[in-house]
Amino acid sequence: MSRTALRICPLCEATCGLTLTIEGTRVTHARGDRDDVFSQGFICPKGASFGAVDSDPDRLRTPLVRRDGELREATWEEAFDAVAAGIRPVVERHGPNSVGVVLGNPNVHTMAGALYPPVLLAGLGTRSVFTASTVDQMPKHVSSGLLFGDANAIPVPDLDRTGHLLLIGANPLESNGSLCTAPDFPGKLKALKARGGTLVVIDPRRTRTAKLADRHIAVRPGTDALLLAAMAQVLFEEGLVEPAPHVQGVEELADAIREFTPEAVAEACDVEADAIRALARDLAAAPAAAVYGRIGSCTVPHGTLASWLVDVLNILTGNLDRPGGALFPQAATDKTPRPAGPGRGFALGRWHSRVSRHPEAKGELPLSALAEEIDTATEEGEPVRALIAVAANPVLSAPDGDRLDKALDSLDFMVSVDPYLNETSRHADVVLPPPPPSQSPHHDFAFNTLAVRNQVRYTRPAVPLEPGRMAETEILARLILAVTGMHGADPAAVDQMVIDQTLGKAVKEPHSPVHGADPRELAARLGGDTGPERRLDMMLRLGPYGDGFGVRPDGLSLDKLLAHPHGIDLGPLEPRLPQPLKTRSGRVELLPGPIADDLPRLRAALAERPEGLVLVGRRHLRSNNSWMHNVPALTGGSNRCTLHIHPEDAERLGVEDGAAVRVKGAGGEVTAPAEVTDAIRRGVVSLPHGWGHNRPGTRLSHASTDPGVNVNQLLDGRLLDPLSGNAVLNGVPVEVTPETGPEASAVTEKLTALT
Repeated sequence: MSRTALRICPLCEATCGLTLTIEGTRVTHARGDRDDVFSQGFICPKGASFGAVDSDPDRLRTPLVRRDGELREATWEEAFDAVAAGIRPVVERHGPNSVGVVLGNPNVHTMAGALYPPVLLAGLGTRSVFTASTVDQMPKHVSSGLLFGDANAIPVPDLDRTGHLLLIGANPLESNGSLCTAPDFPGKLKALKARGGTLVVIDPRRTRTAKLADRHIAVRPGTDALLLAAMAQVLFEEGLVEPAPHVQGVEELADAIREFTPEAVAEACDVEADAIRALARDLAAAPAAAVYGRIGSCTVPHGTLASWLVDVLNILTGNLDRPGGALFPQAATDKTPRPAGPGRGFALGRWHSRVSRHPEAKGELPLSALAEEIDTATEEGEPVRALIAVAANPVLSAPDGDRLDKALDSLDFMVSVDPYLNETSRHADVVLPPPPPSQSPHHDFAFNTLAVRNQVRYTRPAVPLEPGRMAETEILARLILAVTGMHGADPAAVDQMVIDQTLGKAVKEPHSPVHGADPRELAARLGGDTGPERRLDMMLRLGPYGDGFGVRPDGLSLDKLLAHPHGIDLGPLEPRLPQPLKTRSGRVELLPGPIADDLPRLRAALAERPEGLVLVGRRHLRSNNSWMHNVPALTGGSNRCTLHIHPEDAERLGVEDGAAVRVKGAGGEVTAPAEVTDAIRRGVVSLPHGWGHNRPGTRLSHASTDPGVNVNQLLDGRLLDPLSGNAVLNGVPVEVTPETGPEASAVTEKLTALT
């Protein structure tokens, strides 16, 4: 007998509501929830494949512990005993920084990944922290921190009301959006055009999004900041500047970018000066407009400057914090809004990596530096001797996976929280597998801070926790206890500690709705069946829409949210400045010192010209990084690991469509089938990321049948954006030659079999 259950999809940033059909304890079908207040029935191929992702037979069901060199099934008690015995001696002998923590992208897609890693890092006290942010979005965090004083204050385009949208380095028809949470992003772009609006896409590839655009500018990869700086210069030169309120530094900015004229940047960008002027004029003329940049403009040598200039253009045209422009979302679990006024500001480089002296950003070191922090001895500090990887696969996601692969083998101890034995977790001494998503609750703590409409939703597990499984929240709570010297304590103590600390601070804050109350009495009033639910209830009640523990009777609480299973709509984005600002001045600081200091490097780029081919990545609609290549329903078709190359480049190099080509970069070389297409501009080639499932010792039976190649192996990890530490993944020089050896025949045979 079947039944249905609601679930928020955790498979990408769109966070669509799903209606699951369940037979017994197995999800057999997924469709869009038409009553969901945010997604209104939209679903993409990933969400439709929820059941296949959930029931993948290669998902680990029990912990694994390494014994006599082999990973073997163990009990949960044995696994956490091994974690405590492996990590604590390293901390006590070599200090907390000798334990590295790697947090992968899936953490922001789960409740556990949002609630527990901050407690883990605080308990360990380590500065050896690495996350997927530094191969993705860290430039946006740094630019937001410098502009607004808060690295997490990221304005998003008001997609439903804008009349002019300029996208740079973004392909939301494939990605479903990123740092901009918007179910049915494609539908919103089509609605923009239907109401007479304009869509402009700047991208070296003619992506699906670019094909929808009114104007497509095929910029040379890596020159995004030059193009955006020239647009800003035009605004000043032609008197088109109408800055948003609460801004300082407008005149200083005008002087700083004076020489970045369209004529000066045109050759470097390979975009005509008149086209650049037209982009700026049209942006300024639109009644409501927004500029939005994503991974293509982040993962380049000037990623932080490009991210900064995206907001500079929104500010100079008066579109920051304006309906139809770019606004700051207000999530239901945000902290109680404090009165507007000066804050602590944002600082970079509070400490540095041990080997290459990379400055920290947002408390993190570059993921590109992880291998050298493990395998290189220096006189300063201890190397990373133990590693905790939570939902992370840096062997595929970080540059030079071969070096990291070897470095992981040299660790004294490693623990991985992962549902799969993949290219990274195969090195672990202990693997702790979380249950499939149907057996977990879901609330989007991170993505609601980036949502294009304010709303709040929560779904409890659609399927009871399977016998022998452990909830991901309990896994991480027990992990925290094991590595901080409290092994064996009740895992509920972790949640209670956070509740006590949070309420203890709240009652002392004059602007809090519970100022002066008894924190113990407040804790006793929390609802929820579990520790994580009690924490969610606390955050909702203290948040900007909360009931304040009875102060605002109509406000939010967990009980109220549970009474609305399709979510609660909190309305469109609203202007919020100056309240979100935490700069020392209390204003938007348009030209922060670190940005001004990096502009000479951008000036030097005016003279740079790549002599050969450069590489860019790409994303497929049916995958999310390296997560889903083990699901048959999400592979094949267009979701293949091929090298896109322009017909003229292919003819010049003697490359034939479907034939094997060798691609060589600073970090190594790979062989992949060529896909000749005019959808990519001349001088540029493209490989998708997240592939390379051919290492021994994994248990990814489907992914290994079509492993693809690891594009990040072409990088040696030395190319970084200096302000953010973000890896440079796009616009890197490569050599492409036809493959003529035995490997060429193998690639061709594999491609023939797949097609």
